[in-house]
Amino acid sequence: MTIIAKILPYIQIILSCILAVAILLQQSGAGVGGALGGGDGSSLYHTRRGFEKFLFYTTIVVAILFAASAIIAIFVK
Repeated sequence: MTIIAKILPYIQIILSCILAVAILLQQSGAGVGGALGGGDGSSLYHTRRGFEKFLFYTTIVVAILFAASAIIAIFVK
């Protein structure tokens, strides 16, 4: 068993926790009404700035890393 196979589950756990927190911290411009199909449609075009932009890109990067680690886990065993 290689060292990658030993530490990969821990990496996946850490990445999944970071991904869950990053997703939960993102705010929708429409609020709960938009999530349930309501809203006025004005939130379709929203410019991300500051921390919101950083969080958005962090979520994308962590999701890609998590997917890559899952693919690596298939071949490492």
